[in-house]
Amino acid sequence: MPLVFSLHQEPHRRLLPLAFLLLVLFTAPALAAPRVGLVLGGGGARGAAHIGVLEVLQRERVPVACIAATSMGALVAGAWAAGLTPEEMRRNLTEMDWRDIFIDSPESAEMSQRNRQIQRRYLSGTETGIGPEGVRYQTGVVSGQKIKLFFNRLIGAERLERHIEDLPLPLSILSTDIGTGERVVLRQGPLSMAMRASMSVPGLLAPVEHAGHKLVDGGLVDNLPVGEVRTRCQPDVIIAVDVSSPLLPSAEVGSLLTVSAQMIGILTQQNSTRSRAQLGTADIYIQPVLDGIGSVDFQRHDDAIAQGRAAAEAVVSRLQQLSMTASDYASWENRLRAPRPQAKPVDRIEIVGLRHTHPLSLERFITIEPGNTASAERIDRDLLRIYGDGRYESVDYTVLNERERTVLRILPVEKPWGPDYLRFGLKLQADTSEGSNFGLRGAYHRTQLNALGGEFLAHTELGTQNRLLFNLYQPLEARQRFFSEVELGLLQERINLYENNNRIAQYKVREEHAALWLGYNARTYGALRLGWRQNRQRYTPDIGSLTLPNVRASFGGWQLDADFDRFDSLYFPSRGWSANMRYFSSAKEDYSKLDLELRGAFKLRDTVFTARLASVDSPRGQLPIYDAGRLGGFLNMTAYATNQLLGDRVRYAGVRMEQIIGRLPLGLRGDMRIGIAFEAARLGRRFSETRNDDWFDSTALYLGGETPFGPAYIGLGYSGSGVANLFLFIGTP
Repeated sequence: MPLVFSLHQEPHRRLLPLAFLLLVLFTAPALAAPRVGLVLGGGGARGAAHIGVLEVLQRERVPVACIAATSMGALVAGAWAAGLTPEEMRRNLTEMDWRDIFIDSPESAEMSQRNRQIQRRYLSGTETGIGPEGVRYQTGVVSGQKIKLFFNRLIGAERLERHIEDLPLPLSILSTDIGTGERVVLRQGPLSMAMRASMSVPGLLAPVEHAGHKLVDGGLVDNLPVGEVRTRCQPDVIIAVDVSSPLLPSAEVGSLLTVSAQMIGILTQQNSTRSRAQLGTADIYIQPVLDGIGSVDFQRHDDAIAQGRAAAEAVVSRLQQLSMTASDYASWENRLRAPRPQAKPVDRIEIVGLRHTHPLSLERFITIEPGNTASAERIDRDLLRIYGDGRYESVDYTVLNERERTVLRILPVEKPWGPDYLRFGLKLQADTSEGSNFGLRGAYHRTQLNALGGEFLAHTELGTQNRLLFNLYQPLEARQRFFSEVELGLLQERINLYENNNRIAQYKVREEHAALWLGYNARTYGALRLGWRQNRQRYTPDIGSLTLPNVRASFGGWQLDADFDRFDSLYFPSRGWSANMRYFSSAKEDYSKLDLELRGAFKLRDTVFTARLASVDSPRGQLPIYDAGRLGGFLNMTAYATNQLLGDRVRYAGVRMEQIIGRLPLGLRGDMRIGIAFEAARLGRRFSETRNDDWFDSTALYLGGETPFGPAYIGLGYSGSGVANLFLFIGTP
């Protein structure tokens, strides 16, 4: 029969059930601690506040039975469930370069030589897929390459892949199927994958494909998953931490970016409101005051953590009611912080998942060998080199134990909008010597022509300079170390001749060339090429004296190129070096030409020092005017017009100092600098400025940097000879 309490019972009979109840309470302390469920909501960078809340929960010895999280909350929850302490999470956020993590591409030094050339010539953001299905675009501004590697490193995936179902704390990570709008709860599977999926802001981060879903940010459907944690472990008390961003005032909503952000914010606010309505009087709702901290202000994580801690302190009396004894909490925490597996030597490396690319072509970027113990830093570097080949949307990895053997499995995902692309570039330039010129370039780039990875590039440029170029690049073996290259090109432009710093003539130039090369790729360091180049050139006077000669030449010769580049940036590097050499020899014209250039850069705090040495010489014979050394232009004797100085036996030296005065917003690589440059050059036999001394000097002041549209700068150059030049440039060289 059920136990019934009645005030009408006799006193001695009423005392029996009361005594029984007291006996239960004091003999079963394990039942006294309420069961706690934790909810960590999404909010981008504001989600660092969750760490401050966890610090207070740890101090007050509040155990958690299960946890559900979304977006940045999923990052914190996943790391916590994987065994990281709040202190370790704080340290990881502090050490992270938040500007770099949202830039997928590696530094220039880690790109393949072929991709480096493509990136230098075209704007990377214009890459557009083209095929039988029509035009296709990238799935996000950021593919999340470095973000995913950071998640791997955070949870120790280089030692062993962590799966949600194997964690000591039940964890649910919320995401959204962008195709159906379905709410997807991840309770099993790779932990870092789930963390990455839940943070995929639509349009910004590419979706994650998993189990037939295309997963994006869970905040679209469940930003504060109270219902999930209630279902998962039926807690007595729910602690819900809400870090969602407030909506923008209508006056601030105007641009496409702010409209998109507001739409996502509206969806998030609506489902968060529904979730808050599910909280009961026994539950604890924590909303840190994060005024002024935006969803992309990751560099302000310390401020967000402090606000999270302050919000938890405000309800500390309620949290203390959930506290365990010190010994019981230590036992609970020991289960959560179970010893992590030790890194073991890799027994086998596998490359899986490729559809078009030969797996051996990736091996030239991998420095890890069987028998090595692979650190996270080394794995990341190798994978970024593979990504820097330009063929992949992402390159991930997993570490598995198979039959007591450690397997490093590399998981490249080829670009779904490839393998054929349209690329575009532009160039806008003006100077006080030559006026303005412009160029609009486009290319059809077809890759994966065959199993060895052949490529075809058709390039056209219209403007002040007209160019047509066809290039066929064919690796000769699966590892793509050796290659052949065929090139056909046509160029039409105008070149000015100067005397006494005055333009005295202008030539129409038409150049045609054909070349056949054999080459060797030295990993990401650069490439060597040896081949035959056939030239046909015609120089016709357009402006100036009618007595000026026409120049016609048709000749061929052997050419050797060596191109090595270890700079961190394509245009405005902060550190690294490059070395370039070209040797051309023509028996018919009885001359040879040797071009040499060395550059180096290093950085002290926000000051960058750069030096450049260059030389053009003729080891045999004399250089003809149509193949002379050329100087003039920005940071190439800035005081002089482009190609104003022509001659044989050219020597150049330049040093410059640049102060970084600003950096581009999150997700964009580059900075703005103010600089000063000192340059000097000496020309032997000259074809222009023949009445000047052999030595030329130039001093330049400029403001410039690397932007999403390529390098941009405005600069003033001045020479002791009295010549000056003002430059303005934006685009790709």
